[in-house]
Amino acid sequence: MSNDEIVIEVDDALVDEIDVAAIRTAIVATLTAHAASDAAVTVVLTTDDEVRALNAQFRGVDAPTDVLSFPARETQPDAPTLVLPAEMAAELERYLGDLVIAYPYSARQAAHYGNSITAELQMLAVHGTLHLLGYDHQDATSEAIMWSRQEQVLAQFGHAALARRTYED
Repeated sequence: MSNDEIVIEVDDALVDEIDVAAIRTAIVATLTAHAASDAAVTVVLTTDDEVRALNAQFRGVDAPTDVLSFPARETQPDAPTLVLPAEMAAELERYLGDLVIAYPYSARQAAHYGNSITAELQMLAVHGTLHLLGYDHQDATSEAIMWSRQEQVLAQFGHAALARRTYED
């Protein structure tokens, strides 16, 4: 039994469109495959406009995208260390970060690639969670590693073929 805390927030207008349980299952499978037990992740499913605004603010790209990942931990080697009370430090240690998924963008992408929207959202949840775990695809070597990890998790859901698609993020 997993002790992971996966909070999924869905814009009211999208609630009937989204299989929240499938997204949660994909994230838990990713965490389990990477021995990230007792982790916490927040996922927000929202509009293209909301994601476009975040993309512009945080990445300098004034356009929507499918998924944005916001890791809770600083990954810079010389980043300062926060000194916090033990209870707060433990809670922050378990919190991996946030994923923000643009549902309309993802639905169009699913149609373009011939996927179900549920498969697309699971793939994006796995992809984003891998980013929260520290994986990236900035060069050929890191991309090959991330795609391999993604493919392993997605194979559990019959979506392994989605794992090697090119990403904008």
